[in-house]
Amino acid sequence: MSSDITRRGALALGAGGAAMLAGCAQGKIIQYSGPEVTRIVVQKSSRRMHLVHGNRALKSFDIQLGFQPEGHKRFYGDGRTPEGRYFIDRRNPNSEFFLSVGMNYPNARDRAFAASHGRSPGGDIFVHGWGRHPKARRGKDWTAGCIAVTDEEIRTVYAMVQNGVAIDIFA
Repeated sequence: MSSDITRRGALALGAGGAAMLAGCAQGKIIQYSGPEVTRIVVQKSSRRMHLVHGNRALKSFDIQLGFQPEGHKRFYGDGRTPEGRYFIDRRNPNSEFFLSVGMNYPNARDRAFAASHGRSPGGDIFVHGWGRHPKARRGKDWTAGCIAVTDEEIRTVYAMVQNGVAIDIFA
């Protein structure tokens, strides 16, 4: 693991703060003090995700996608992972999938498209860990439309990526 990502931050909180942090997210949270992640780039076709600062990839990960990965997510239950530009807008330290960072899918365009077809666009799209999902370790796409990495990798993503960061998802 990168020397920029350590447990020092939790230790610096002191015994009470570290205990609170551990209780809040079962000690899953690590600290990051390196360059700011300015963008996330996801290449669905190559199953790769890059955490980028400027034009330089700081970290890259193999990913798993929705169970029907071809094409842009249009409707609830279609198993597709969205394509386009979204933004990280929330964090879940108690995710069913270990840790997760959420994106602002659906946006206004996604909602309008789904509504024009009398359908729901779905929602709750995250970059998340595997958690205890039985299909995660099979190496195939399995999520409902999210982007999955290993639990150890989501610790890194969760530490490095802040709310407001753009996530560009390409076919």
